[in-house]
Amino acid sequence: MKIALVHDYLTQRGGAERVFELLCKRYPEADIFTSIYDPQKTIDMGERIVKTTFLQKVPGAAKYFRLMAPVYFPAFRALNLQDYDLIISSSTSFAKAVRKHPNARHICFCHNVTRFLWDTQTYLREYGDYRYFAPLIEKVFQFMRDIDLKYAQEPDLYIANSSIVARRIQSIYGKNAIVINYPIDTNNFVFSDIKDEYYLASARMISYKRLDIIIEAFNWLGWHLLISGDGPEQERLKAKALDNIEFLGHVSDSKRKDLFSKAKSVIVAALEDYGLVPVEANASGTPVIAYGAGGVLDTQIPKKTGVFFKRQTPESLYTALLEAGEINWNYANIRNHAVSNFSETAFFSKVEAVIGPAC
Repeated sequence: MKIALVHDYLTQRGGAERVFELLCKRYPEADIFTSIYDPQKTIDMGERIVKTTFLQKVPGAAKYFRLMAPVYFPAFRALNLQDYDLIISSSTSFAKAVRKHPNARHICFCHNVTRFLWDTQTYLREYGDYRYFAPLIEKVFQFMRDIDLKYAQEPDLYIANSSIVARRIQSIYGKNAIVINYPIDTNNFVFSDIKDEYYLASARMISYKRLDIIIEAFNWLGWHLLISGDGPEQERLKAKALDNIEFLGHVSDSKRKDLFSKAKSVIVAALEDYGLVPVEANASGTPVIAYGAGGVLDTQIPKKTGVFFKRQTPESLYTALLEAGEINWNYANIRNHAVSNFSETAFFSKVEAVIGPAC
C-alpha cells in the first residue's frame, strides 16, 4: 500500500505537528507532503524528503505563513496524489483539501475546524496585528468559508482529538468524526507520590489561558502558586499577584518535569479543544483542577484524577481548590490512568483499529 502523509504547513512546532511527527514515525515508508517547510522551525524530519507546494518558492512565505491563507486551498489542490492508496492528512485548515484517486481512502486527523474562518473574532483578538484589517479580512473569509465547506467533504473519515472538536466537525462540516484522544510520551514524565506545598499553572501568558482567574483565587487563599511560561500578558499578571505567587518564566524540560511531579495539583483555567497539560500532570501522578469544559471532559475523571470548576471565575476555582484539598488522592492510580489511555501505544492501538477496516 502506498501512503501519503499531508500536513497544513511545517513552519512551527505545536501540538498538531507533534501528532504529525508520530504519524511520520509510525509510517516510515510513507511520502510526506506539506505546503511550506521550514526545517529550522518545526519537527525533526531526519533524512525524510518533504514535498512542498508552489508556496515554498514564495519569498518570506515560511515567516509570514498566515498571510498566505487565501492561496493554501489551490496549493493543496495542485498536489498530485493520484498514485496513493491511502492519504492521511493532519489538519486544522487546508490539508484536508487534497485530491485523491477515486479508489483511494483519505483519513483526516482534524485538530479543529478552520478556526480563523469559523471563529474569526477570537482569532483576531489573539493576533492583534490583524484586527486593523478586519473589514477586508471578513470579506475574504466569507469567500473562503464556502471553499472550506466544499473541501471538507473530501476526506472519507475524520478523526478528532476530542469530543468538542468532533461536535464542531459535525456542526460545521456535516461530517461524523471518531474521537481518538492524542497521546503524550509518558516516558518524559516522572511519577512521584510525594508532593510539595505548592500548586502549579503551566501555560503561555495569553488572555484565553485565564491565568488572571488563577491569580485572583490564590491571592484570596494565600497558598503557594508557581506559574511557568511567558507571553505578552506577563507584566499585567505580575502586577495583580501577591507575594505567595511566583513567576518562573520559561523553564527547561527537566525542570518542568520535576515541577509537574511534585505539585499538589496543576491548575488549568482555559477552555481547551483538547489540552495536553492535564494529561501531562496525570502522567506525573498529579491531580488536575480544571475548568470543566472542552477537552478535559475527555481526559479527566472527577474526584479520581481531578476536580472541575463550573465557571471561569475566581470564586468557582476557589471552591474547587477547597474541594480538592479534602480528597485523599491515589497518585499511582492517576499515573496509571494516563499511561493506560494516553500513551503512544494506546493511541496507535486505537488508530490501527480505525485505519485497518477503512482501507
